[in-house]
Amino acid sequence: MNARINLLPHRAESRKRARQHFITVAVGTFGVGAALAFLVYQYYGRLIDVQNGRNSYITAQIKGLEKEIQEINELRSQIDALLARKRIIETLQADRAQTVHLIEQMVHRMPEGVYLKSLRQTGQRIHIVGYAQASARVSTLMRNVDASRWLEKPELVEVKATSVDKKRVSEFNMYVTLKRAAAKDPAKDAKPAAAPAPK
Repeated sequence: MNARINLLPHRAESRKRARQHFITVAVGTFGVGAALAFLVYQYYGRLIDVQNGRNSYITAQIKGLEKEIQEINELRSQIDALLARKRIIETLQADRAQTVHLIEQMVHRMPEGVYLKSLRQTGQRIHIVGYAQASARVSTLMRNVDASRWLEKPELVEVKATSVDKKRVSEFNMYVTLKRAAAKDPAKDAKPAAAPAPK
C-alpha cells in the first residue's frame, strides 16, 4: 500500500515564515539605518550649531575691533590736526620773533655810510635796496651778514652808480635769508667788521 503525503501546506508555511523573516529583517535594518542616520544628522547638526556660534562670536569681535579701529583713526586724525595747529602756532611765534631779529640785525650789521632804501620780506627771503658811499661798503655789509646768527646767504644782484642830493653814491640791490633758528656762536657775536676807508 502506497502512502501519499501532501507537502503543499508545509511549503506554503515555510514560504510564509521566510517572507515574515525577510520583512522583519528589512524593517529592523531600516530602523537601525534610520536611527543611525538620525544620530549622524544630530551630530553634524550640533557641530554646525557650534561652528555657527563661533562664527557669530568672531563676527561680533570683528565688528567691535572695527569700531575700536575707527575710534583710533579718529583720535589719530584729531592728534594730527592738533599737532598741525601747534606747528602753525610755533611757526607764527618764531616768525614774529624773527621780525625783531631782522630789524635788530640790520641795525647792528649795517656799516657806516650805508643807507637802506627799501626792505621787503617774502617768507625767509629778504630783498634789500640801499645806497652806499662806496661799493666797498656793500662788501662789508655782505661780510657782516655772513657773520650774523640770524642772517645768511647774502646774494648781491647789482651795484650801480647813481646820485642822491647831487652826491655820487652806489645803489645796491641784494637778497639775504633769515634763519628760522640759530645756535649761539661766540665768533658770530663779535663786533661787525668796520668798513674800509672809501676810495
